Amino acid sequence: MSVAISSPRDPQATSLFDGYNPPTGKFDEMFSAPGVVRPHWTQFVEAIDAMGRPELGRRWEIAQRLIRENGVTYNVHGDEQGRDRPWELDALPLLVPAAEWTALAAGLTQRARLLNMILADIYGPQTLLASGDLPAEFVYAHPNFLRPCHRVRVPHDTYLHLYAVHLARSADDGRWIVLADRTQAPSGAGYAVENRIVISRMLPNKFQDCRVQRLASFFMSVRETLRGLAAHHRENPRIVLLSPGPTSVTYFEDAYLARYLGYTLVEAGDLTVRDNRVYLKTLGGLIQSDVILRRIADEDCDPLELPGDTGVSGLLQAVRGGNAIVANALGSGVLEASALLSFLPQLCRRLLGEELLIPSVKTWWCARPDDLTHVLKNFEQLAIKPAFGGVSAQATLVGQLSPADRDKLIAKIKARPREFVGQQFISRSTAPVLCASGVRPWHVALRTFLVATKDSYEVMPGGLMRASAHGDRLGDSLLAGEGSKDVWVISEGPVAAVSLLHPPETPVPLRRSGNDLPSRVADNLYWLGRDVERAEGTIRLLRSVVLRLTSETEPSGLTDLSPLLHALADQGQIRPEFVVHAAGERIPVIEREILTFIFDPNRIGSLRRTLTRMHHVASIVRDRISLDSWRILHRVQHDFLPGEKPASIQFSDVLAMLNAMIVDLAAFSGLGMESMTRGPGWRFLDMGRRLERSLQSMNLLRSTLVTAQTDETPVLEALLEIADSSMTYRNRYQTAPRLAPVLDLLMTDETNPRSVGFQLVALADHAEHLPRDESEPMLNTEQRTMLAVLTGMRLADINSLATVDREGYRQNLDRLLTRVAQQLRSLSDSITHKYLVHAGPPRQLTEIRPVAPSPM
Repeated sequence: MSVAISSPRDPQATSLFDGYNPPTGKFDEMFSAPGVVRPHWTQFVEAIDAMGRPELGRRWEIAQRLIRENGVTYNVHGDEQGRDRPWELDALPLLVPAAEWTALAAGLTQRARLLNMILADIYGPQTLLASGDLPAEFVYAHPNFLRPCHRVRVPHDTYLHLYAVHLARSADDGRWIVLADRTQAPSGAGYAVENRIVISRMLPNKFQDCRVQRLASFFMSVRETLRGLAAHHRENPRIVLLSPGPTSVTYFEDAYLARYLGYTLVEAGDLTVRDNRVYLKTLGGLIQSDVILRRIADEDCDPLELPGDTGVSGLLQAVRGGNAIVANALGSGVLEASALLSFLPQLCRRLLGEELLIPSVKTWWCARPDDLTHVLKNFEQLAIKPAFGGVSAQATLVGQLSPADRDKLIAKIKARPREFVGQQFISRSTAPVLCASGVRPWHVALRTFLVATKDSYEVMPGGLMRASAHGDRLGDSLLAGEGSKDVWVISEGPVAAVSLLHPPETPVPLRRSGNDLPSRVADNLYWLGRDVERAEGTIRLLRSVVLRLTSETEPSGLTDLSPLLHALADQGQIRPEFVVHAAGERIPVIEREILTFIFDPNRIGSLRRTLTRMHHVASIVRDRISLDSWRILHRVQHDFLPGEKPASIQFSDVLAMLNAMIVDLAAFSGLGMESMTRGPGWRFLDMGRRLERSLQSMNLLRSTLVTAQTDETPVLEALLEIADSSMTYRNRYQTAPRLAPVLDLLMTDETNPRSVGFQLVALADHAEHLPRDESEPMLNTEQRTMLAVLTGMRLADINSLATVDREGYRQNLDRLLTRVAQQLRSLSDSITHKYLVHAGPPRQLTEIRPVAPSPM
C-alpha cells in the first residue's frame, strides 16, 4: 500500500519533495507513482517536512563541515595526479523495509556460501573441473588463479571471510540484481560507517523514530570471526590490517577501519617472516602477528611466490605452515571474474541443491560459441567487459560507440573471445538526492557486506549506496567518483543499542603503552614533529618580515630588515640577491618573492610544500593522533592555502593568514603535550619537534648575530619576537634588549620553552627512555651524544659568545652553533638507523639551503 503526500500541519506549506519527478515507468525507491510515497518512507518524509528546509540546510552544512574536518577522502580511478577528493555524501538516506531486506539477506547469504564452496573446490579437489560444471579454461586461463595457493588448507575451509556484493534494482520491475562480487579485499565498509555517523548525527531524532538497524553488530561479528582464526594467542591474538599505504585510493578507509576495529594498521614493510611465522617490526623488537586482514590484491601479497613485486616475502609459506592466517584467503580474487556469473545458477544447483535466489546480471562469456553468437547478434544492446577484469574494470556501452570503434571492438572479441563477456545493461532505479536546485532523482546502486560466522554468513544491515545523475556512469567500481548515500534498514520492532565497546560488567585487562609501536609509524610521527616545527619556525620568521614590510616606517629606517632577509635567504626562502637590495624600489620585488615562497606548490622548500608534506605525513598516522589534532592540520592545509596563483594574492592579506596558522600549529603542539599518552609515539613526535626547533633557532641566531652590526637593538627585538620571548625579557630585565641576556634567554636558559637549552634537556630525556638492551651497562650512542651536547651548552660562556673579533665576527658563537647543529644531526642519523630503519624513502635531515642566485 502507498500513500499520497499531504501537509495537514499547514495548507500553505510545501513539501521538500514537491518538485521531485522520477522517470515515468521506472522504479523509484521513494515513490510508487507520481505523488504517492511508499509506506516505509512516510514517517521520514513527514519528519523532514516538519523540520523545514532552512533547518535541514543548516544541519546539512554542519554535516558537510564534519566530513571536511574528518578528512574523509578517496581517490578517483584514473586521476593521473592521484589527488584526494572529498567524500561526496547525500543528505537524504535511502530507506529499505525490513521484509524486503530479510529476503535480500537470505539471497546474499546463499550466494556467499556458494562462492566460498567454489573457492574451496578450485583450490582443493577441483571436482567442478572434473565434472565439467566449470570449464578448465576458466580456471587455468584466469590471471588471478594462483597456482602456489592450490592445496593450501585454511581454517574451517573458510576462504571468504569478508565479502562485498554490488547490487542494483532493475528500473523496470524493481528486482534486485547482482552486478559484481568483491572477494579479495572488499572496500566500502568504512565509508558506510562514516556515512552512518554523519547522517545519524544530522538527523538523530529521525534516526531513532524510524527504528534504523545498527551497523555495530556487523563489525562485532567481524572482530569475533577474525579473533577465532588465530592459531596462537587465542586469548589476545595480534591482528593487523595490511594496507597498500598512503598511495592507496582507500587509505582513509584503511586507517578508519583499523581504529574502529582496534587493529594495528601496517604496510608490507612493517611485517617480516622468520621461521615461517609473520612478525611485526616494532621499536621493541619483533612481535608475532596471528591474523592479517588484508586490503591489498592477491598478487601483491608475497613477491617470492606470487606475481607482484611487493608484499611480505615468505607470507605464503607462513600460511602454508599454518602459522599465519590471511583474510580473505590468498587466491580469492579468482571469484571476481565477470565470466563466472554465467555459471552460478548451475553451480548453485550442483553444490547447494537450490536455485539461485538473487539473479546475477545476464552475462555471456564469449569463450563459449553460443554465447559469442548471442553477443555479436545483440551487440548494440549490450555492455562489454573484460572476462577476468579486476575491480576497476569498466564496462563499454556499445550503443555509445562510434561505428569505427564498434568495429574495432568486434575485431578484438573475435580475436580473443575468452577475454570478453557481454552483459545486459541495467539502467538502475532512482532515489531522491538533495541538490542545489532541490531534490532530484538520481540512479543508485548498492554495495553491502557479509562476514563469515561459524556456520554461515551475516549481512550488514545496510551498506553503501552510490548515486549518479546518469545511470550509465555507475560502474562496478566503488571509486568511480560519484556520490554516496547512507542506507537505513527499517526494523519491524525496537532496535537494541549495540556497541563495539566492552559491556560494563566485562573485566578489561589493564595495559600501558609499550614498545610495540611499528617502526614505520615511529618514523612518520618523528617527521610529523619535524615538519610541524619547521612550518611554525618558517611562519614566525616570515611574520616578522611581513610586519616590517607592511609598517608605516620607511624601508631605509628598518635596520632589522636586512638581517631578517638574510635569515630568509640562508633558509632558502628567498633568493640571496634580495639580501643586498632590501630598501627603496626593491620592496615590491621582495614582496612578490615572499608571496611566491609562501604559496607556490612547485617551488622547492616553499611553505606550501612544507604544509602539504606535513598534511601527508599526518594522514599516514591519523590512526595514531587524536581527531582534534587531525582536524587542526587538515584545516591548516585546506583553509589557509588558497588555490590562487601568488600573483593574484594581496601582500596585505598575508599577515592575518600567518597569524592564524601560528595559532593552529600552537594548538596542535598543545594537544600533543596535553592529550597524548607518554608512550613511544609521543616521544618520537616530540623528539622531531625538539630537534627541529633547535636547528631552526640556531640557524636564525647564526644568520642574524654571528656578523656584528652597529646597532643590534632592533635585531634583538625581532629575535625575541620570533621566539615569543619578548614578555619574558621585559619582565626579567626591564631594559632595552642587550646581546648577552638575549643569548642567555634564547640559547642556554633551560626554563624558556623556546630556548635551545630547553630543547636539549627534552631530547636528553627522550634519549634516556628510548628502547634499549637493559643488560648493557654502558651509555648508548644517543645518550652519549646528548650528554656531550648538553654539557657543551651548559659550559658555554655567554660573554665569550657575545665577543666580537677585529673583523666584526663572533667566532665563538659560530663555533658553538655549528658544533651543536652537527651533533643534533648525528643524533637524528643514529635514531633513524637504530629505530626507524624499516621506514621508506630517505628524508631531508638538514635545513633547506638557499637556491643559486639568478641574474637580475
